[in-house]
Amino acid sequence: MTRQTQTRAANRAVGRADATHPVLTGPALGGLANALPPHVWFCVSAVFHYLGPAFAVLLFDQVGVLGMAWLRIATAALIFAPLTTPWRIFARAARAQRLVLLAFGACLAVMNCSFYLALERLPISLVAAIEFVGTIGVALVGLRSLRNFAALAVAVIGTLLLIDVKWSSDPLGVFWAFLNGALFVGYIVIGHRVAQAGYGIAGLGAAMAIAFVIVFPIGFREALPAFSSPQLFVAAIGVGICSSVIPYICDQLAMARLPRASFALMLSLLPLTATLIGIVVLRQMPGIPGCLGIAMVIAGVAMHKPMPQ
Repeated sequence: MTRQTQTRAANRAVGRADATHPVLTGPALGGLANALPPHVWFCVSAVFHYLGPAFAVLLFDQVGVLGMAWLRIATAALIFAPLTTPWRIFARAARAQRLVLLAFGACLAVMNCSFYLALERLPISLVAAIEFVGTIGVALVGLRSLRNFAALAVAVIGTLLLIDVKWSSDPLGVFWAFLNGALFVGYIVIGHRVAQAGYGIAGLGAAMAIAFVIVFPIGFREALPAFSSPQLFVAAIGVGICSSVIPYICDQLAMARLPRASFALMLSLLPLTATLIGIVVLRQMPGIPGCLGIAMVIAGVAMHKPMPQ
């Protein structure tokens, strides 16, 4: 049996596993996933991408940075486990697909830790700006048209206007931010491959279980205070759901129907959502350049024409 044949067989096995699970592919959820445009799923993900971390920052003093990352990944892994049976997905996958799932899980684990370590030292707006830098290269790979190149240029200029990009005096914080940005590119590339291969939510569940195994010895000690405070524990679970369950599911639903370059370009909305969350949650109003940046980001995404799969 060739590697391609093994991969197709593994994908069929995953499809059969998903089909037997009504929670994942029931008529209601499957119909809703296909009825709504992929851009809707992306917008939901964009909102929760920074909403959860914004609340997580408020818990750093009580739980610790790596402890909060541990609780975030643990919450997602425990929610996905009974729904996706990751052990079965991993066992049935071909060797090449197992390596993809392992890489996806490792990327999720290190990305989440570096993201929180950056948020501990830098403003969320600066982390969002650095996170978007890496996605520009992914979008450039699949432009293929003058219209899409112009759309990207407008979105990038809008992002620079939207966020007061400045270099921090904290080199360690900048290091964690750039590491998070690089791994975010990996999340897009590998996550898109998982979605296009037919794994979808099931593959995400398997990757999250792998991420939990990797992060378990790293942040468990810092996470212990949450287990002695019911209020803190519930808050940490809420952050995990908002940060790793809702946005990652929505990303997979969007990635399955959007070309990778289109998805990467739409990530320019992330600084926009970060600003809006700052207005709603932190009461931080943008100035005139910020409002102009918001308009340009929206215009850039609207101008973009997705390339055929």
